[in-house]
Formats: sequence, structure tokens, C-alpha cells
Amino acid sequence: MPPEKIPPKESQFTDKEKNHFIRGLSHLSQVGITIFACILIGVFLGRFLDQTFNTSPWLLLIFSFLGVGAAFKYLFDLSKKM
Repeated sequence: MPPEKIPPKESQFTDKEKNHFIRGLSHLSQVGITIFACILIGVFLGRFLDQTFNTSPWLLLIFSFLGVGAAFKYLFDLSKKM
């Protein structure tokens, strides 16, 4: 007795919907990576300058806040673009 052939399942999403989902996912990951990079660069730059000029912890705090500000500016610019 031969096995029955099971028809392949049809996708419930169209190609346009899949493309839209992937594009949204890429924007979301870009936002996360950019925010992380802005803050990380601010922290490392502040830490390096603190060690260079022996001003601990002031430059670390200043550049950390500048990194957070750059991340918020990026989010603001992105929201204006969309």
C-alpha cells in the first residue's frame, strides 16, 4: 500500500506581507544596535578621557549623557523620517 501524498501547506502570508515583516524587523534591529552603539561609544570615550586627564568620574558622566542624547536624537530623526 503506497503512502498517501500530503499536499504542501500554502503559506498564509503573501510575499508582500513577508517582505514588509522582514523590513520592519530590520528597522527594529537597526534601532537597537544604533542606541547601544551611541551609549557604548560615549561610555568608552568618557572613560578613556578620564584616565588620560585624571578627572574621574566627570568626563565619563558627561560623555555617557551625550551618548544617551545622541541615541534620543537618532530616535527623533527616525520618527520624523517615517
